[in-house]
Amino acid sequence: MTHTHFDALPLVDVSGLQASDPATRLATAQALGRAARDCGFFYATGHGLPTALTEALITQAQSFFALPIEEKMRWYIGLSPNHRGYVPEGEETFAAGTYDRKEAFDLSFELPTLDPTAPTLGPNVWPSLPGFQPAVSAYYNAAFALGRTLLRGFALALDLEESYFDRFVTQPPSQLRLIHYPYLPDVVDAPGIGAHTDYECFTILLPTAPGLEVMNGAGTWIDAPPVPGAVVINIGDMLETFTNGELIATSHRVRKVEQERYSFPLFFTCDYHTLVEPLPPFVSASNPARYPALVAGEHLYAQTVQSFTYLKQRLQRGELRLPDGARPLSSFGQEARTK
Repeated sequence: MTHTHFDALPLVDVSGLQASDPATRLATAQALGRAARDCGFFYATGHGLPTALTEALITQAQSFFALPIEEKMRWYIGLSPNHRGYVPEGEETFAAGTYDRKEAFDLSFELPTLDPTAPTLGPNVWPSLPGFQPAVSAYYNAAFALGRTLLRGFALALDLEESYFDRFVTQPPSQLRLIHYPYLPDVVDAPGIGAHTDYECFTILLPTAPGLEVMNGAGTWIDAPPVPGAVVINIGDMLETFTNGELIATSHRVRKVEQERYSFPLFFTCDYHTLVEPLPPFVSASNPARYPALVAGEHLYAQTVQSFTYLKQRLQRGELRLPDGARPLSSFGQEARTK
């Protein structure tokens, strides 16, 4: 399946996914499914994320990124045993090798101890800023709950039982990133994030300013500015694999950052050891499986190792290795099909 030649992202009111009436949930899921199939990206209103939570998140991000670089580097992600913490500008590169003009703070599903079988699970790192941990944790919990609701909506949209995917999501390494794109008046058309797909099932994005561009079915980059009161949802690699390509991960990038911008994606994924492969409802004699199986956490880990400088250096030194069958960057999505 390929996306349509859309020139703007559709808008879906997802509040009906919380309705007690099954018919209302189904109708809402069908609207969600049309947007996912046509574009792989859409605006979602009626998401239920309180304004107070989003404003507190933005305020805390602004406070953290305003700190001197020496202070922020106290929480450098390379010091963490499970990939949590501060990501300085230039740390991350994508398949095209673009220099990444952003900084970030990464956290994930909070577990009390490290899991030796899952390198991305365990406790978060928290800066010693008043109010930072409560505000960010509260947003994470609310956005994660929205993710569970959306996952049920996707199941209905795919003609599956509403709870079909629930078994795959108990303590997943679903990452929240606090991202800051600085205003760069002396730089023309500088990439913020190079073109890529998201590695997980789907992403819930809260942006504060324009800069996001999405590739449509014709291979054209389409502007996706923020819509007041809406979050942005996009399909990732794992839903593309589960559905045998019925849903497609959409390539996107951040470019032309003409004003200071903050962005907060929650990458909603499956439990680390989940086997992700085309599911039986999407495979038949006339439509055989087109995707090799992958392990959810291993795919996420492999893509991360290939895009973060400190991990690539460890890989080169032989301190870690890629999982068997690791795919190269940009192996999914419309951009990969147009290379």
